[in-house]
Amino acid sequence: MISLAAAPIALAAFLASTVEAVEAFTIVLAVSVVRGPRPAAIGSLAALALLVAVVAIFGPLIGRIPIHALQLVVGVLLLLFGLGWLRKAILRAGGALPLNDESAAFAKQSQALEAGASEAAADWIAGLAAFKAVLLEGTEVVFIVLAVGAGPGLLLPAAVGAACACLAVLALGLLIRKPLARVPENALKFAVGTLLSGFGLFWTAEGFQAPFPFGDWAILALVAAFGVFGLAMTAYVRFLMARAPAWT
Repeated sequence: MISLAAAPIALAAFLASTVEAVEAFTIVLAVSVVRGPRPAAIGSLAALALLVAVVAIFGPLIGRIPIHALQLVVGVLLLLFGLGWLRKAILRAGGALPLNDESAAFAKQSQALEAGASEAAADWIAGLAAFKAVLLEGTEVVFIVLAVGAGPGLLLPAAVGAACACLAVLALGLLIRKPLARVPENALKFAVGTLLSGFGLFWTAEGFQAPFPFGDWAILALVAAFGVFGLAMTAYVRFLMARAPAWT
């Protein structure tokens, strides 16, 4: 079980965490450029310290939950989370929703920070913005790690995948010191949506003690099925958007 599931678990955590890390880095970079590295670093480190404390306190409690109950709860949450990402990715790829623009988000955040009053107040607001960004996106990373690593022995590969993603985004961001606008965020969200949905449906079935045929190999089939479904729905949305002017 572990040998088969570890690779896609790490990949799912890596891709999902990459999206969250890019969004957090965009805001932290804006804080650093506008107000300097000090408030950006203080806000980011404070958020990371809080996340570590929360995980240290509540992390051990997860091991006390019966495995089937944990798989059921996590499976349902993971399925809803994955379907939400997949839905948005489909609508954006189909042209029904605008794509995320990290450069625009960077400019918007920079303008908001530059509107501060006094220097002390502006530094405080900037640090708070970095704290909020890292805390919110970091919370989602923690949830992703706990969710995709809910199976026995899968927490470590999920944590390693997430850690590699955060370090890669940080290293690349520090190297170029620009918003990571060229990261194919919507493609990543589409891939993550299919992975999380597949795992979510699998864990839900495991939680009900009604496993799929062929055991863990069913995960690959479920992920592929969600991927095919997502591509088909993307084509359908594009068709509807192309026909929209004729209908109006």
